[in-house]
Amino acid sequence: MNVLVNPPRRLESYVYGRWVPGTKDGTALFDASTGVPVATIDSTGVDFAASLAYGRDKVGPGLRRMSFHERAAMLKALGQALMERKEEFYALSSATGATKSDSWIDIDGGIGTLLAYASKGRRELPNTRVLVDGEVEPLSRDGTFAARHILSPLQGVAIHINAFNFPVWGMLEKLAPTLLAGMPAIVKPASQTAYLTELVVRRMVETGLLPEGAVQLVCGSVGDLLDHVEGQDAVTFTGSAWTGRKLKTHPAIIENSVRFTMEADSLNASVLGLDAAPGTEEFDLFVKEVSREMTAKAGQKCTAIRRVIAPRAYCDALVSALGERLGKTALGNAADENVRMGPLASLAQRDEVRARIRELLADAEIVAGDPDNPRIVSGDAEAGAFLNPVLLYCDKPWQARAVHDVEAFGPVSTVMPYDSAEEAVDLARRGKGSLVSSVFTNDPAFAEEVVLGMAPFHGRVLIGNRVSAKTSTGHGSPLPGLVHGGPGRAGGGEELGGIRGVKHYMQRTAVQGSPTLLSAVTGRWVPDAEVRRDEEHPFRKSLAELRIGDQLMTGARKVTLEDIEHFANFTGDTFYAHMDEDAAKANPFFDGRVAHGYLIVSFAAGLFVDPAPGPVLANYGVDNLRFLTPVNPGDTLQVQLTCKEINPRIGAEHGEVRWDCRVTNQDAATVAQYDVLTMVAKTRSPGQGAD
Repeated sequence: MNVLVNPPRRLESYVYGRWVPGTKDGTALFDASTGVPVATIDSTGVDFAASLAYGRDKVGPGLRRMSFHERAAMLKALGQALMERKEEFYALSSATGATKSDSWIDIDGGIGTLLAYASKGRRELPNTRVLVDGEVEPLSRDGTFAARHILSPLQGVAIHINAFNFPVWGMLEKLAPTLLAGMPAIVKPASQTAYLTELVVRRMVETGLLPEGAVQLVCGSVGDLLDHVEGQDAVTFTGSAWTGRKLKTHPAIIENSVRFTMEADSLNASVLGLDAAPGTEEFDLFVKEVSREMTAKAGQKCTAIRRVIAPRAYCDALVSALGERLGKTALGNAADENVRMGPLASLAQRDEVRARIRELLADAEIVAGDPDNPRIVSGDAEAGAFLNPVLLYCDKPWQARAVHDVEAFGPVSTVMPYDSAEEAVDLARRGKGSLVSSVFTNDPAFAEEVVLGMAPFHGRVLIGNRVSAKTSTGHGSPLPGLVHGGPGRAGGGEELGGIRGVKHYMQRTAVQGSPTLLSAVTGRWVPDAEVRRDEEHPFRKSLAELRIGDQLMTGARKVTLEDIEHFANFTGDTFYAHMDEDAAKANPFFDGRVAHGYLIVSFAAGLFVDPAPGPVLANYGVDNLRFLTPVNPGDTLQVQLTCKEINPRIGAEHGEVRWDCRVTNQDAATVAQYDVLTMVAKTRSPGQGAD
């Protein structure tokens, strides 16, 4: 049931480490289904300059002292704590107009994104405070001067100005990469649904898992906040293109070159393939997907399908199928378990959508639904912001403008016909840049033409067909590992995308110097840097004893023809270059029979591995393996093994060590090069002393 607050709860802002109420009565916020007051909102009295200074000076340094793995562990603990409290969030979420399934997208989806970034941080980032980006760039012939790009956290505050439609996910999907990068944040939720965001932030603060002030919250107007932004700050915005452009051109943002990421209006399209005639599985999947995207969150999703592009010959059947399905949608109080679609977020939002529908009628006609007479199964038809799904049809989309320019941010879509794949692509492009599009087809040729034609105009493209139907996440679902954003009118921004999203809050810097000093700065050994060789084999050292640059130079081993033939017969790899002298000589890359690449790797392991039980627990992989010089019978191999990177695991008794492995021949030419990955204990066990 709805959480009804009597009297309405007065929302507070959380700034400079404390909760601050507004100094005025504030604006009333209402339950979207019943019109009952839920809260009041006001931010007067907040010192925005002090809030930014607090984040920069008091919070940021502590976050940056933490490693990526420490921040990832923090996100994991926070996500788990919020998951334990989610039923409280669900109870209040219905007041926003969200049904139980809508709330799952927002609440579980948001917390899931937090946990996904925690996992990615532990698996894909090193346990350091700086990232290396790309390979070493040699800058001198003698190896004394080189360069490497690094990424380090910005030393300002990230300001996240969010939309009303996802009060939880919209906050957490931005906070996850921000905090993982080591940057504090100020969250400004849209007022209509800010009461849910405020509740979640309260519970976050109560856990004590975040450094005090790592997340600040502004409930109400941002006042003069943007007047005080500086070059190390970042601003993200989700909302209307008009508001986004206004913020993007704020004098302080322009003057200080503040990073600004925008996700704006998006006239997303979905294309029904020429092969997907009525009666095919793809046609039925398309009808379900369009209907779902129109009704989930009452169509209030930035990724919802606004333009339905279908072969002209199928349009009558499509309109009929969609009209029948949408007509069965139970509209009513979001807290009612029998309701499939709740109201819009507010009466003002309903008025806005109705106005946009009137604009669309300049190019299209309504073929299903009545925007002025909602039919509901529960709730208050007068006080609630109810609107039945509305389907329009535009017969001449080439001559139309409104259907490609106007977004009705609600349960509204327009069907438009096409006659060729090229026309379908052209119609999709007329959205002038979108967050997502989808193509429903089982024809590989059609998929290739349409997807490649649309890709430059979209941040994401989903292909739907019978094979992926049961596992597909659907047209409208942004995922933590995939970019969320789009070019052109969609804002030109990019969020999420896995670790790509973390890098938005970091500065890429090219560092030049001697290899030894580059290694010291980056925490990763680079070729030609100083090394340390001692009598103890590096594999006998625990993480506590091992140092970057520890190196082993092995003895040598001659490769014989018998070795090559034995390996070929033993493994079954009898490729002609290993077994046929004449054929091998005819190959432009070889002078005769050559050793298998994996024979070289096997011999290398035999040269550098210490066989006794010890701190090295396991070899779990090889990265970047390259074979550079052919090895012929009679050649002699030697290995140079260097400790390249050390990553202790938090909460475990071991860590990962990356070793640079270089295999050379008797002429000192490199025949193979790769990274060896091992698990190493943090300390030696009894009996694992030096040999």
